[in-house]
Amino acid sequence: MMYDERFIAPMRQELTHLGIEELRSAAEVDAKLQDSQDTTLLVVNSMCGCAARNARPAIAAALRHTVRPNRLFTVFSGQDADATRQARSYITGYPPSSPSIAMFKGGKLVHMIERHQIEGRGAGEIAADMTAAFDKYCAKETTAV
Repeated sequence: MMYDERFIAPMRQELTHLGIEELRSAAEVDAKLQDSQDTTLLVVNSMCGCAARNARPAIAAALRHTVRPNRLFTVFSGQDADATRQARSYITGYPPSSPSIAMFKGGKLVHMIERHQIEGRGAGEIAADMTAAFDKYCAKETTAV
């Protein structure tokens, strides 16, 4: 472990208190992400300032939206190295980035917010990006009557 868990625990809890399940091993990541057909949000959490100031508050705000992914997961970069490495193997086409927020639908990456899109932006702006993606990828299809 890179950081003392006493310092990391509150940062973990900011997301787990929202109902986001923490994945702490590569096996847990595979069990939850491999072959998933649901809409899935994956947060790569971090102890950096932009995670505390921008990413985690944005996630909390976005999850109050009426439309949201079916499944919510997080890994902690710099702490749970194997889980983070395995989670990043599902985030294809993007370099490693923490914090970051990925959304999958039918097992395919459909939306990505990288660190450079988190730094220097307010939580409200990031939450708006997330909720737009939720509306696009998570909304139930309506059938004409």
